Amino acid sequence: MAAKTVLTGTHFMNGDYACCEGAIAAGCRFFGGYPITPATEVAERMSSRLPDIGGIYIQMEDELASMAAVLGASWGGMKAMTSTSGPGFSLMMENIGLGICTETPCVVCNVQRAGPSTGLPTLVGQGDMMQARWGSHGHYEIIAVAPSSPQEMFDFTIRAFNLSEQYRLPVMIMADEVVGHMTEKVVIPPEDSIELVPRRRPAVPPEKFRPFKPDPDGVAPMASFGDGYRVHITGLTHDQRGYPVMDAIAQEDMVNRIVGKIRNNLDDIIRYETADMDDAEIAVVAYGIAARSARRAVREAREKGLRAGLLKLNTVWPFPEKLIRELAGNVHAMIMPEINYGQMVLELERCAAGRCTVRLVPHAGGSIHSPKTVLNAIETALKEA
Repeated sequence: MAAKTVLTGTHFMNGDYACCEGAIAAGCRFFGGYPITPATEVAERMSSRLPDIGGIYIQMEDELASMAAVLGASWGGMKAMTSTSGPGFSLMMENIGLGICTETPCVVCNVQRAGPSTGLPTLVGQGDMMQARWGSHGHYEIIAVAPSSPQEMFDFTIRAFNLSEQYRLPVMIMADEVVGHMTEKVVIPPEDSIELVPRRRPAVPPEKFRPFKPDPDGVAPMASFGDGYRVHITGLTHDQRGYPVMDAIAQEDMVNRIVGKIRNNLDDIIRYETADMDDAEIAVVAYGIAARSARRAVREAREKGLRAGLLKLNTVWPFPEKLIRELAGNVHAMIMPEINYGQMVLELERCAAGRCTVRLVPHAGGSIHSPKTVLNAIETALKEA
């Protein structure tokens, strides 16, 4: 019996497995990786599932090679991904920059653990958030989503693949150890109900094709190697033909393209959820597993008659600057619990621009916030308002 591609139905599944199933449902047929806790289960599941559905799994010698393999597979016409954690994420950064420069669609799932260095391989952290945005060199834009449950690992992985194809870049899933290893109900819908973004193919004959000539929305169609089109790919500054051009004019044109296609489509890219925000005096802004502690704290605050609300960031990069600026004018304070000593809260402070108080609820990693800790921060902020 042929293996099922999309496992439609209700499952009891951990987040790493759900990420794998989301990738397969999104059309991923290539995985190149290297085992690393707590992301190994993604690779493990892919090594079992992909060969049975006509896909390719390859374990490379390290994370540098893994990311290179993913980029090559994408240019070969496949939807491709990898998974990793902190130390491996650091090693992937140079080739993630290559993927940005060459506008290569792919997905990188980082199941974060506590660092720095080897840190706590089996325990949670959220310390790679700024690295996701600024880890590679040069100036560019990135898209990153942050799931807070196994169900969101499935759903957000599909969205990551869609965004990668729509905007031609590596998209990051900034998960964490607790979400990756947590086992919960995951509902996988019928295959024909899953909306997928197809790869944008050239609409001109080969002799007129330029690999990096953008459509009106700023994104260029992509021809794979072997399609009959001349394709030249380089990490050097290049023109619309893909040929290296070493001058400031070509650099401005290239960087404007890779930055503009994100900045000009923020409303399509950014996603968030709110709870109890209509009359909130205190906004708890959170992402990933910390959002679950925050949700519980807001619920307990409401039970005490405290006007607190939750803003859950499903897209963390690009950061929702416009939303935060508007929110800062409507609340007394914004509180952000993070399993680090202050990363995304810096963006919160920048966008609030002094219009309200911004407080970090830090955690060094190894476990998650107690809802009581977040509740205490809400109570303190209200007293000082």
